[in-house]
Amino acid sequence: MPDPTDGNKGQVSALWMTGQGQAELRAAPEPRLNAGEVRVRTLWSGISRGTERLVFEGRVPPSEYERMASPLQEGAFPFPVKYGYCAVGIVEEGPDDLVGQTVFALHPHQTGFNAPMAMVSRIPEHIPARRGVLAANMETALNALWDAGCGPGDDIVVVGGGVVGLLVAHLASRLPGAQVTLVDVAPERRHLVEPLGAAFALPDDAPRDADHVFHTSASPAGLDLALSCAGFEGGVVEMSWYGDRRVEVSLGGAFHSKRLRLISSQVGQVALSRRMRWTHARRLSAAIQLLDDPRLDALVAEEVMFVDLPGALPDILSSNADGLPPVVRYT
Repeated sequence: MPDPTDGNKGQVSALWMTGQGQAELRAAPEPRLNAGEVRVRTLWSGISRGTERLVFEGRVPPSEYERMASPLQEGAFPFPVKYGYCAVGIVEEGPDDLVGQTVFALHPHQTGFNAPMAMVSRIPEHIPARRGVLAANMETALNALWDAGCGPGDDIVVVGGGVVGLLVAHLASRLPGAQVTLVDVAPERRHLVEPLGAAFALPDDAPRDADHVFHTSASPAGLDLALSCAGFEGGVVEMSWYGDRRVEVSLGGAFHSKRLRLISSQVGQVALSRRMRWTHARRLSAAIQLLDDPRLDALVAEEVMFVDLPGALPDILSSNADGLPPVVRYT
């Protein structure tokens, strides 16, 4: 029987979510390379804890099955489904100018894959492949700043210190004169936040009267806190996705008298403020260039081997999981 973890014998192996809280590796023949495609050997893939937790728990609403599907996904929601969208690898077959290049693709966790050339983006040589798995999250963070309309000198608060929240704070802190604070319940996040250029605060010390607030904690309490941080006519950008869960939020109190705006941000479309001139490809290219910062390596410091991923996934995606999710290593 072929080894399901061995992608070097005409086989590829992929992680499949097979039931609520269940995953396994499945082997399949290496697909034929069609015209216009490249063959990629995976080096790293990233785990989006919030989104993949909802998929793993079978909590994608039927109304969102089509919109939630990743471009090269197989299977169907709820199960079994091969899901994921942060893969970095080496092009082994394809046009001469791409062979040997490190590329990023929106692809599930798999030892190797074929993808249309238009769906892979080069990772420059000066950006480590491991850091490249942050490209999708960086694209999400960039889109959110566009949705908010942040500018130099603004007071900005980010509620939630996961990978996306940290990247939002990092980008916002690069705006000249901006005062950026990330708020999280875990005091140990401070050592990740401050090197990225932002201040850190616990919820009781969260700044008020902010120009822009981003919420990334995926919790009702976090959203309430984000609303309380916004100043008069300030905007709160909701970046969390709750799947099939109903969320209670306090829209009484000062919500109306302060004329607050609650804005959804989702990476599936380029932010309206940029849509006339920016394509998805241009946005992803910009996100990759924004990874040219060694400080971001702290966000991909932990790793799990691909062969161990099915057994490790319940702990990684647990709602009680500590720390940032690990990256998946293939060799």
